[in-house]
Formats: sequence, structure tokens, C-alpha cells
Amino acid sequence: MNKVLILVRGVSGSGKTTLTENFLKIDKWLSTDDYFYNPLTGKYQFDPKLLSSYHHRCKMDTQTWMKKGKRIAVHNTFTQEWELKPYLDLAKKWDYPVITLVVEKRHKNKSVHDVPEDVIQAQTDRFEIQL
Repeated sequence: MNKVLILVRGVSGSGKTTLTENFLKIDKWLSTDDYFYNPLTGKYQFDPKLLSSYHHRCKMDTQTWMKKGKRIAVHNTFTQEWELKPYLDLAKKWDYPVITLVVEKRHKNKSVHDVPEDVIQAQTDRFEIQL
């Protein structure tokens, strides 16, 4: 398969990053969380005030890679169906087939970003699946 957009969904700590980086044959993986890493220290520094602009950057970077015809995976929580729409719109614009993967959290793995359990529970409570 040449170009493809894989949208990897799941609550924090479900294994989205592990799956994407280790098991998917793609050219570029993207996540809004990536922008929270300090380039000087390599430390993850979440700032909710930057979340909207970083989601926008992730979407724009996805489009940049689509223009190159690359295989792309975006691994964000995507707990609500509307969060997928901008990526589905890009896929339509650039004639990309889309695969959506949902990663379940059936284990006790810890979030690599130290997301608190109450936040993970809130993500779980609002998670939507459209079949």
C-alpha cells in the first residue's frame, strides 16, 4: 500500500504510541503530544493553554506529509467522533485511504505522559465509537 492515513485512537496509556512506533509500517507518525516535548531537555511539559494550537500544528503537519504522498499515522486520543473529522477531511482532499484503529486499555500500563487516573477516566467516559 502506498499512501495511507492511519488514525490511532485510545485513552491515555492504552498503547497508541507503542503500537504506532513499533508495529505500523509508515513513513511518519504524528501526535499532538509530540509538541509538548521540550527540544532542549527532551522532557514532556504539558500546558493546556497550548493544546488547541498544538492540535492545529498536528493537523497541518499531517497535511504536509500528505502532500508528499507518504504513509502516515496520527495517534491522538480522538475520544470524540468530531475530533476525527479534520483528518478525514484532509484524507478526502488528498485522496487518502483511511484506517482507524482503536486501542483498548485492558491492562494496567501507565501513561508515558503521566496522565492522572481521573483524566484517563474522563477520557474513557466520553469515548465514542461509531460502527
